[in-house]
Amino acid sequence: MAVHGVPSKRKEIYKYEAPWPLYSMNWSVRPDKRFRLALGSFVEEYNNKVQVVSLDEDTSEFSAKSTFDHPYPTTKIMWIPDSKGVFPDLLATSGDYLRVWRAGEPDTRLECVLNNNKNSDFCAPLTSFDWNEVDPNLIGTSSIDTTCTIWGLETGQVLGRVNLVTGHVKTQLIAHDKEVQALTRLALFGVWRQLIAHDKEVYDIAFSRAGGGRDMFASVGADGSVRMFDLRHLEHSTIIYEDPQHTPLLRLAWNKQDPNYLATVAMDACEVIILDVRVPCTPVARLNNHRACVNGIAWAPHSSCHICTAGDDHQALIWDIQQMPRAIEDPILAYTAAEGEINQIQWGATQPDWIAICYNKALEILRV
Repeated sequence: MAVHGVPSKRKEIYKYEAPWPLYSMNWSVRPDKRFRLALGSFVEEYNNKVQVVSLDEDTSEFSAKSTFDHPYPTTKIMWIPDSKGVFPDLLATSGDYLRVWRAGEPDTRLECVLNNNKNSDFCAPLTSFDWNEVDPNLIGTSSIDTTCTIWGLETGQVLGRVNLVTGHVKTQLIAHDKEVQALTRLALFGVWRQLIAHDKEVYDIAFSRAGGGRDMFASVGADGSVRMFDLRHLEHSTIIYEDPQHTPLLRLAWNKQDPNYLATVAMDACEVIILDVRVPCTPVARLNNHRACVNGIAWAPHSSCHICTAGDDHQALIWDIQQMPRAIEDPILAYTAAEGEINQIQWGATQPDWIAICYNKALEILRV
């Protein structure tokens, strides 16, 4: 079967061996850059790397197009969600700060470092971020300092010359604070407001496609709750789910086709929980075939009823959840990475027939 114009002689699996252990990874979204991914090293020291690799469809080999230095390991990498190729070719990374880079071959250059605590020599590391698909000028970050911050980017193009990309804080809110009734000031359109939000560190943030896809987002964190926010009404948040044992929730992912559904996974858990925002606090499904802790979740970009999970049991599993609320007993596809625990999984937004995984120093893309 030919996939999006790719000859049917293609292999089912392509592998790239990086010079260092990998953690963060993501697909490029631009239509003219198929089979391009960015990889982040995981070296437990200050000096780390980000590498952009691309699959040569003639030789069936991955090659590095650009490699650049990064302080500390990246906790997440994302390319600008630009499926039409009209914005500058940008990627963002989180770690000690949020950084935005302009991709080039061979030189990728730093456009800006987004830091909303310029009065201190110390920073609270960012655990994750999400780039808004409807408005690519918005990026939301989550931090161990209990806050989520919504950044506004200016990526305007003037007279054929691309301006330097800059950013400013649009909104900052406490998503998790160790004081139960903690208040924080909220900068929104120049007006300071106070917001009571959730407890402890925030581990993930994700924009929802609900309500137009720009203003709704959710976060998860060390207090074991999933909370939903609306940029238009930040004085309120909605608790979608709380873990019964208050186990920290590490990952959050919205269904790409049906914004009623999201998935989350708790720390050291072997199962993925599927939630329906219309039925808060009660999981509609539990995907529990993994034999070790789950590290990643990725919804299909083109289907509302398929999700992929990956974990320390070396397995990447694809599930069909259309039978919900009946129990989902088994995955429909399983892949085993014999050489290592899978620590990252991404389903290509413009390549829906391909899933990418990372383990040890290896990147693999798998045809599904």
